[in-house]
Amino acid sequence: MVFELIFLFLAGFCGGTLNSIAGGGTFITFPALLYVGIPPIIANATNTFASCSGYISGTFAFREDLKSHKSELPKFIILSFLGGILGAWLLLQTPEQIFSETIPWLMLIATFVFIYGTKINERLGQLANKNKHISTVGKIATPLLLLLVCFYGGFFNAGLGIICLSYLALCGYTNINAMNGLKLLISSCVSIVAIGLFAFNDAIAWNQGTAVLLGTVTGGYLAARISRYLPQIYIRNFVILIGICVTLYFFYDFY
Repeated sequence: MVFELIFLFLAGFCGGTLNSIAGGGTFITFPALLYVGIPPIIANATNTFASCSGYISGTFAFREDLKSHKSELPKFIILSFLGGILGAWLLLQTPEQIFSETIPWLMLIATFVFIYGTKINERLGQLANKNKHISTVGKIATPLLLLLVCFYGGFFNAGLGIICLSYLALCGYTNINAMNGLKLLISSCVSIVAIGLFAFNDAIAWNQGTAVLLGTVTGGYLAARISRYLPQIYIRNFVILIGICVTLYFFYDFY
């Protein structure tokens, strides 16, 4: 048990480090929870619990940038709670075997979003600025789109942040600091309500999740202090390599 907790702390440390520098920490923490024998659904719920503190602290850090969107925050919070709890509920209703079979596809989506998320965000932002019709459609579909994004986040947390940024870009947001603040607010609300439902259904491995959480916080804090001195492009490419390898492994293992 001690070795297991140390292993998970180190996995969390690496995941938190990657999250601070380039993102993609879930590619390490989620497989690590599966590796120590935690069932897939509980591992997914536990990973959401371990990731939540980073979302909350990040939201607090962007609190000044969120003030400019104060009137919109209730909409984001309510829809995030609703989508998050629906996604978490569906996860708990999904048979273990079926969820296990979807893991490779979910990891493939997360890897794709991580690789192309920035380009997608830039393209969507350009379309929203140049085409008034697209911008209008985005505004009309905002509640439904946000609900779908949060539904995904409640069901499977990996890649949620980048998907949130894509959604915000489509809706015409351009201030990157405000977008990051809203992204973290959405992720926080989705995770909080999902964790509440997971906890009520005893679907979180608390000891293992706490070990990952402590490692994530530690790695994220240290990486934040040295990240400006690191070549982020190489770190990002390393994360992409990890994502591809992990995805291929899951396809091989389950199929």
